[in-house]
Amino acid sequence: MVWQVTVTRKAAKQLSKLPKHIQACFDRLAKELEVEGPVQPNWSHFGKFKGSENQYHCHIKSGRPTYVVCWAVTDKEIRLMEVYYVGTHENAPY
Repeated sequence: MVWQVTVTRKAAKQLSKLPKHIQACFDRLAKELEVEGPVQPNWSHFGKFKGSENQYHCHIKSGRPTYVVCWAVTDKEIRLMEVYYVGTHENAPY
């Protein structure tokens, strides 16, 4: 069964300001989230947020600058995820 991945308005705005090759990396991650679910160990620096059962992040581009995506599982039963941050590591919400 496929997961439904939504992107918040804020994250969509952040994404639109990023370089095209970073947007393509995000699209690849979003497709993998839909197919495989929220756990993405193949992506760089993937992990759960400490103290959280349902929030995750990974790097979609390492180096300088490093780009990060953060998402949360909003409903496990109906398989819903929400991407709430896409941007540089310096401004990430962790």
